[in-house]
Amino acid sequence: MASVYDLIVIGSGPAGQRAAIYGAKLGKKVALVEMREVVGGACINTGTIPSKTMREAVLHLSGYNYKSIYGMNYRVKERITMADLAFRVQHVIKTEIDVTEAQLSRNNIEMLTGIASFVDPTHVKVTNSKGSTVYEAKSILIATGTKPASSPKVPINGTTVINSDLVLNLVSLPKTMIIVGGGVIGVEYCCMFAALGVRVTLIERRPRLLEFADQEIVEALSYHLRDARVTMRLNEEVESVEESDGSVTAYLESKKKVQGEALLYAVGRQGNVDELELANAGIEADSRGRIPVDKDFRTKTPSVFAVGDVIGFPSLASVSMEQGRIAAARAFGDEKIVSNPSFYPYGIWTIPEISFVGKTEEQLTEEDVPYEVGVAYYREIARGQIRGDTTGRFKLIFHRETRALLGVHIIGEGASELVHIGQAVMALGGKLDYFVETVFNYPTLAECYKVAAFNGLNRVSRMD
Repeated sequence: MASVYDLIVIGSGPAGQRAAIYGAKLGKKVALVEMREVVGGACINTGTIPSKTMREAVLHLSGYNYKSIYGMNYRVKERITMADLAFRVQHVIKTEIDVTEAQLSRNNIEMLTGIASFVDPTHVKVTNSKGSTVYEAKSILIATGTKPASSPKVPINGTTVINSDLVLNLVSLPKTMIIVGGGVIGVEYCCMFAALGVRVTLIERRPRLLEFADQEIVEALSYHLRDARVTMRLNEEVESVEESDGSVTAYLESKKKVQGEALLYAVGRQGNVDELELANAGIEADSRGRIPVDKDFRTKTPSVFAVGDVIGFPSLASVSMEQGRIAAARAFGDEKIVSNPSFYPYGIWTIPEISFVGKTEEQLTEEDVPYEVGVAYYREIARGQIRGDTTGRFKLIFHRETRALLGVHIIGEGASELVHIGQAVMALGGKLDYFVETVFNYPTLAECYKVAAFNGLNRVSRMD
């Protein structure tokens, strides 16, 4: 007879962890299925945590943040190797796995290792080296995440032609590199390799990078990329890729030819649904492996929920955690938990980093909302000079008539932390006046809020 649970969660990434833990907090019997030998999913093992840790190692070893103070030749380590980067990454991964395992154990969540597949809407089969076992649950939650998308045009070999899961497999730091894909992952890695002195060519089929971000902020990032000697090929598509004699050549549809020692293919991600046997649960995924859900993250089969990257945009670890918590609550009839997606912050760990919350200027223009902006520059803030970041830019968007805060957009080191002040003010219905009347620690980057607020009010008063 199958073991019976109140909730079975498939996938131990951020979404799955939070769903399992919330179910356990409600006193329910919860099992968590993970195909890897370790917990954490792509987030801890191959995606978010490794890439952000690698970025931190790059910034430290290259001396990037202090070149404006100590000179362009300043470096903490003269010859930086892939082993230097991997050392720090592996240390953080191990710690994060330990923390996650302790948390799951503390909440009495049963771990099942193996590949999960549906038998029917309330039964899951878990297969591993020891065989297969069927488990039953009143509710089943899919949180299997994604994997890098592949293309027959770009044959991944794991050494010179890689995807984002295989970056640390590079034997040595290439002198030249091709990156295909100008989305978040491609641009983040582009910045890291450029900061290490690699000559990068970035190929993107759309006319601009990061189309969902504020155009002015993306233009500032594009300036930094060009300044770091990145060659951008926008509106271009790869037709084929060839590898020979330690060199990789990308042939573009426009008949251009781009060469490099390595190529990183970072064009989108695909939902991990191949082994789930979704049809047995009455569910279908789209061509990119995304599972459709309603506002409560319920699939068209009432007993089955799906959360995290496997349901598509925005594919942020922070949002996935919240989705997992809400879905677990709904599975057990808890309607009290609510969350407002319009206040979700976005963090893009480029160099310099980008973070924003709320609407962009383009969205507000399209919606015919009368807005004004207030701007502050890191170079005019004492903390910016102290930190050596004199290129950062900070923008507040507010309603011209009501002064309600509509958006915060930042490019510069510390952006992903700084944005939360604006997020809190927006969520509580605050106005520009809050920043004018509030005293911020000096010297801090938080002062940008006050400077930008005054700048915005001055623009309004000049026009009035």
